[in-house]
Amino acid sequence: MSSYPPPLTQLIEFFENLPEPERRENLIDLAQAVRHHAPMPGEVFDVSDERKDAECTDTVGIHLRIDSERRTHISVTLGPKVQTLTRALATLLCRGLSGAKPEEIQAIPPDFVPRIVGQELVRLRSQTVYYMLSRIKEAAGKVTH
Repeated sequence: MSSYPPPLTQLIEFFENLPEPERRENLIDLAQAVRHHAPMPGEVFDVSDERKDAECTDTVGIHLRIDSERRTHISVTLGPKVQTLTRALATLLCRGLSGAKPEEIQAIPPDFVPRIVGQELVRLRSQTVYYMLSRIKEAAGKVTH
C-alpha cells in the first residue's frame, strides 16, 4: 500500500519515468500553473500562514481549509521572487495533497521529492525542494489539534 494520497502517487509515477529534459520541462509547466492554486477572493481558510523564511527568496503563503469530511483544500500565494522549483513544487503539492486528511499529509515521507524533481535538482537545491512540503505539513498540524 502506498503511503501517498492517490493524486500524489500518480504525479510521482508520471515524473519518475521521464528523461531529465522532459522532467525539467514539466516542472517549468507546473511552475507556470501555480496561479491556478491561489486563493479565490473571499475564500475562508482554517489556516493561512504567509511569511518569508530564510529558505525562500520571497514570501510564501500556505492556505489550508478542511471540509466536513476532514479533507484538505490547499491554496498558495507566492511572492514574485520565489524560484521556479518552489513554484513547481507548490503546484505539485496542491494537486497531490488536496483531498487528503490532515493526518495523512503529516505522515507523508519526503522521499518522493527526488523521484519527481530528480537527484540533480535535489542535490543543487536541497533546502528548497523540501520547503513547501514542510510548510504544508506544518499547516496540517495546526488543524489536527
